[in-house]
Amino acid sequence: MDLITSAVGGGDDKADSGGGDAGEDPEVVEARREIEEKRKEKHRKMEAEREDMRQEIRDKYNIKKKADNPFDDPGMEGRLGRKRKTPAELAAEANADEEEGGLLPANLSDLASKPGELVGKVTEKCTLQ
Repeated sequence: MDLITSAVGGGDDKADSGGGDAGEDPEVVEARREIEEKRKEKHRKMEAEREDMRQEIRDKYNIKKKADNPFDDPGMEGRLGRKRKTPAELAAEANADEEEGGLLPANLSDLASKPGELVGKVTEKCTLQ
């Protein structure tokens, strides 16, 4: 039975730690944390150098920096998409859409009569001579 469970991947989870640090040495955990901090600091320095280079280019060619960039938000660091809207913002948008009337008219009879009105106006304006 052990042969079957090991071949299928079930059974004991002792060998598969799953990347957790439950059984790791505290020194190893501390070393990983320090390495991660060093890496982040290195990337911050590189980005600061790049920004200095960008600013020099902007100054050289008189290019103005764009004022609002949603990706400059420090909370958005590492995210690929845009900022998610809060439930309050979503509710406000829904209320604004309802006030505008939406895409469809309130009555279906209004929708049915519109094409007839448009055809009448077009025929009046486009007379053949």
